[in-house]
Amino acid sequence: MTLLQALAGAVGASQVLSEGDLSAYEQDWRRRWHGKALAVVRPGSTDEVAAVVRLCAAARVAVVPQGGNTGLVGGGVPDGSGTQILLSLQRMNHVRHIDASNLTLTAEAGCVLQTVQAAAADAGLLFPLSLAAQGSCTLGGNLATNAGGTQVLRWGNARELCLGLEVVTAAGEVWHGLSGLRKDNTGYDLRDLFIGSEGTLGVITAATMKLAPRPAAVGTALAACHTLDDAVALLNLAHTRLGAGLTGFEVMGRRALDLTARHFPALPAPLPDAPWTVLLEQSDVEGEAPARSRFEALMEAALDHGCVHDAVIAQSLAQSQGLWQLRESIPLAQAQEGPNIKHDIALPVSQIPAFVAGTDAALQRRFPGIAVINFGHLGDGNLHYNVQPPPGVDAHWFLAEQEHAVNTLVFDAVAAQGGSFSAEHGIGVLKRDALAQRKSPVALQMMRAIKAALDPLNVMNPARVL
Repeated sequence: MTLLQALAGAVGASQVLSEGDLSAYEQDWRRRWHGKALAVVRPGSTDEVAAVVRLCAAARVAVVPQGGNTGLVGGGVPDGSGTQILLSLQRMNHVRHIDASNLTLTAEAGCVLQTVQAAAADAGLLFPLSLAAQGSCTLGGNLATNAGGTQVLRWGNARELCLGLEVVTAAGEVWHGLSGLRKDNTGYDLRDLFIGSEGTLGVITAATMKLAPRPAAVGTALAACHTLDDAVALLNLAHTRLGAGLTGFEVMGRRALDLTARHFPALPAPLPDAPWTVLLEQSDVEGEAPARSRFEALMEAALDHGCVHDAVIAQSLAQSQGLWQLRESIPLAQAQEGPNIKHDIALPVSQIPAFVAGTDAALQRRFPGIAVINFGHLGDGNLHYNVQPPPGVDAHWFLAEQEHAVNTLVFDAVAAQGGSFSAEHGIGVLKRDALAQRKSPVALQMMRAIKAALDPLNVMNPARVL
């Protein structure tokens, strides 16, 4: 019996795809990585996932887990060998249980993030993980990459929201770790090994996640700043005035918003052009009137302080959604503009103005005419610091020929400020060599030891991360 026949026996012949157009699985959404799988296998249960992994391990065939295929670092598509099994979790898309009293939700890995949010909302609760790709990314992928998003400032990354996991190991065994406990000091924290491991240690099949009470009111504001130092000063003021009520603090550079206006002219433009625009969100448990009062007081204080020279507060849900569209449309506008060199970097918030000023200047000296499209989660120190080629330079050529030099310059500057070259997108294939060069030898030795212990046959997403 061949491996494909055995897999068909485990999950059903209709769920083993080896012919026809499989580009939806074999190509990433940026169309940067194109692979070829031996087959796409779509299990419908944890037991079926375990059976697939056991069969592949016995045959020494690599398994590449995939959720919504929205990753940005090439970690969820097969290589070009035609020998790997692409394990799609999309059929495992059920919310298993909501425990309102315990403020937890248990869902399968293939659940689309928006579905998880909606299930929590239907129970009168909040699941706060929020990403631009939430209509297509999946919970398992969010956990495998330790996704961040727009509310990390208040709620933390996916890791901070997860209480327990169900995992199929590289040996095809099932670890039943779906605990809803906030406290459990019974040995090593196995959960944290798998979160952020990008499918290289095992397959996350389900998770128990934290929920929160829904806020009585959510407010959104847009503020214009002359400098990044002013934006940081506004952040400090917002922390003081709003405390834990500050749930989002996004920054957008002038070029980022210019790009969005060019490609999406119907989007609102409530403020005049400014070097830096900040999007703030606050959640309040007391209701609409107190929330608005606090927001208005913050904006007045910011204007008096001089860190803001213009501001607008959304007066309706539609206006709030329009302001968020400005921020969330930047990556889409960049995609329409053409290929670019993406960076997902983390820095101490206090070091961001100096980093941006110095790195902008260094890039212009080395690559005259380049455009830096700078935006991201200033509240938690995560910037998407993307570089577009100079006018008249072919974008595909620039990406192929200059990416390494641009990355070296940017990553060196990040390291000099005590930062990280990967904040929330993961390592995958794109940043694997940078990890090998920039992670400490001691850290790499420990990571390789963990990989060897949990996946001695190297069948789980090989050549990713390490």
